[in-house]
Amino acid sequence: MARRSTRASTRSSTVNSTNTSDDQDTKMAVESLNIAKAEDDVNEELEQEPSDDDELEYDDKYEQQDDIGDDDEEEDYKVDVDEDEHMEALYTQVDAKPKRKRTETANGKPTFNDKVDISSDDESIKYADQFEQASDNDVTIVASNEADNPHDISDDDVQEIKPLPKILKDNDELTQEEKQAMADERKRIAALKRQRDKFEIQERTKLKKELGRKTLTRGEMNQVALGCWHPELKDVWGDLSRDIVPQKPQTLPSPPGLKLKLLPFQQESLYWMKEQEKGPWKGGMLADEMGMGKTIQTIALLLSDRKKPNLIVAPTIAVVQWKNEIESYTDGMNVLLWHGASRTKNIADLKKYDVVMTSYSVMESAFRIQQYGRQRKGSKIKEPSPLHAINWHRIILDEAHNIKERSSNTSKAAFGLKSNFKWCLSGTPLQNRVGELYSLVRFIGADPFAYYYGKKSKCKSLNWSFSDRRHCDYCGESPMNHVCFWNNEILTPIQRYGMVGEGLTAFKKLKILLDRMMLRRTKVERADDLGLPPRIVKCRRDFFSEEERDIYLSLYSDVRRAFSSYIDQGTILNNYSNIFSLITRMRQMACHPDLVLKSRTTEYGKDLSDEHVCRICNDIAEDAIDARCHHAFCRLCITEYLTGSLVEQPECPSCHVPISIDINQPSIERAEDEGLKTSKPNGITGRLDMAHWKSSTKIEALVEELTELQREDCTIKSLVFSQFVNFLDLVAWRLKRAGFNICRLEGNMTPQTRNAVVQHFMKNVHCTVFLVSLKAGGVALNLTEASRVYMMDSWWNPAVEYQAMDRVHRLGARRPVQCIKLVIEDSIESRIVQLQEKKSAMVDAAIGRDDAAMGRLSPEDMGFLFKM
Repeated sequence: MARRSTRASTRSSTVNSTNTSDDQDTKMAVESLNIAKAEDDVNEELEQEPSDDDELEYDDKYEQQDDIGDDDEEEDYKVDVDEDEHMEALYTQVDAKPKRKRTETANGKPTFNDKVDISSDDESIKYADQFEQASDNDVTIVASNEADNPHDISDDDVQEIKPLPKILKDNDELTQEEKQAMADERKRIAALKRQRDKFEIQERTKLKKELGRKTLTRGEMNQVALGCWHPELKDVWGDLSRDIVPQKPQTLPSPPGLKLKLLPFQQESLYWMKEQEKGPWKGGMLADEMGMGKTIQTIALLLSDRKKPNLIVAPTIAVVQWKNEIESYTDGMNVLLWHGASRTKNIADLKKYDVVMTSYSVMESAFRIQQYGRQRKGSKIKEPSPLHAINWHRIILDEAHNIKERSSNTSKAAFGLKSNFKWCLSGTPLQNRVGELYSLVRFIGADPFAYYYGKKSKCKSLNWSFSDRRHCDYCGESPMNHVCFWNNEILTPIQRYGMVGEGLTAFKKLKILLDRMMLRRTKVERADDLGLPPRIVKCRRDFFSEEERDIYLSLYSDVRRAFSSYIDQGTILNNYSNIFSLITRMRQMACHPDLVLKSRTTEYGKDLSDEHVCRICNDIAEDAIDARCHHAFCRLCITEYLTGSLVEQPECPSCHVPISIDINQPSIERAEDEGLKTSKPNGITGRLDMAHWKSSTKIEALVEELTELQREDCTIKSLVFSQFVNFLDLVAWRLKRAGFNICRLEGNMTPQTRNAVVQHFMKNVHCTVFLVSLKAGGVALNLTEASRVYMMDSWWNPAVEYQAMDRVHRLGARRPVQCIKLVIEDSIESRIVQLQEKKSAMVDAAIGRDDAAMGRLSPEDMGFLFKM
């Protein structure tokens, strides 16, 4: 009864919006029912009688959906409907479309790429043309000619509807002829839909006989529906295999203006990229392993035609490095770093440059302000994004896995960019699950794999557009009647079936697509061309001290109890964030107990106060003052440092940019009392009594490794990676006490500051240890001066660790590289290492040559992490 009430209210609101009376509505419904019954009688003589199962499937065609689910998943909504309700639901659905389209048109028309044709086969019924807008409240009605005999409507009889616009003003009403014309048109469309649905039932029956099964899977039913409404999708994989042949490797000479000679495999990639730009997708993915020169290959592509403007989007850490390499290896290419508050908003200025460099965060910010606005003086103000207003010659996404989440603002900002050619660069295009590849395919705009399709209409769109969460903005159908082609063909079968049955078929389809869209070479395959030194990965395993183990087991029992309660209540999938928080605490405890016991985010350390730590003496700062780079110092320490400097412009001891500080400024404590803005405290070291602080097993293992390395060869430089900034604070304090000269890369540094720190480490022979946050510096860095990498904590995404290791093992490396992973036995870390192998198998199955695969971290995997 509730569903019938919903239909009734929907029909009532629709009738009111078109100025049709209840009597006229009833009359048209009866006429539609008579036409439907007459058409069924004719079709029964011409077509094969469907089976009982197929009749049930036919009834399910016209069910209504009250709530929209996730855009990646579809649910079944089963309801029994008699023939009268069939026509009532269909009539309501068709009758409601013009109103929804008018509302959407008033708000804004779809973009060119989102143009949708919802007609059947060759007809061209475009609701945007039929219901033309005059003003926000005006309604446009179109009359059209129908076929001579509504019972014999076929695709060949369909004619284009010629709009005869009439704009209704206040208190105007439709004439009886116009009302009848609208009713006739709705009947004709309803008849076409019923005819197409019966054809779909026949196709299902035929497929069941071919497969020798009584039922079809959801994916198979979707394939049949898509094939009926979108004939071009019936043999899309066969067409792809026949029409697009993978490019055979051929070398192409280095373009004029490039000061560096390309290696043979780089010349092959240049040829491949030029050929890809001639193909249907106008771009692709360059997925060579990290350290094989994707940057220089892209610069060669830019030089191959010297057309402008080009846009390169990269992580913040890499934008300055890109700019430096373009200026170093090319002649006369003008590069603009579009970053910072002073960046220009003049589109004409941007078009003057050969290359415009920006970061993902800046691109996302510009897009967000354009779409949603920002608060200014109590109101939201929208500003157009210069990046999205230009039709670029080429757009290149460096470390393109930054857009792996299709629903994030960063991904949407990338999707909104316009260009002639689009490229994705990433050494790890796949990190967690196969679905992440969709964002890269969507950015390139690969047809049909990036599109959403209607299962009840000719709707085809790059965007999932349901403004009212119930009806498509373009065709008016419900979300359950739309499907993402990528999800239906690749993602869902792999998630449900793994490497058997439909899952295995989906993997084969994915390989067919990636062979034609992606170029990937590994260091092992091209070892002769690269001439890289060997790389050795070792795992050092240590055990907790007795005190550390007691603390760890105490935390483990609490975490285990919470995890067991989720299992007993059956809510494990609803508590992913809580479970990951518990796992993070256990990982931090394996690094150092103070990361949990003294953390401000836990009940143990929430009452602790933070203090500023001097960046020179590493103690609580006395009479602390701020530098312009927001680092705090004791007034006495910084005074002695500046007076004892032998250079005219000393560097900041922490970030190594030219220091700017007022020695006579008020202390930080006094400035805070006066309400002035000051730098934030230094984190965990400001909450600890460092005079009585005890190190941990893992930190002492690192000190032991570095000490032995220094005895062997004091010129070898090392990188130390960790995901926890507070842990790096403790490591930095301990290494300085041990006499090591270190520098550090922090996530809050500006691009210029990050570049200064990197250059200090590369050029200063006395600086032998570089502490790097995995998020801030795990990608897009070139640190070939180092030859040792220490991974202080493990994560179950091995791609992140491979990215960090390859900051050293890349073109330009001269010494053998050793990567040491520090793992605490009998802790959660030893199990994470085992899960990494499962992730690696998934990556190899999708973009490598292995047949093992994995979709995501399952509840069973999480249960494994909590075992002793």
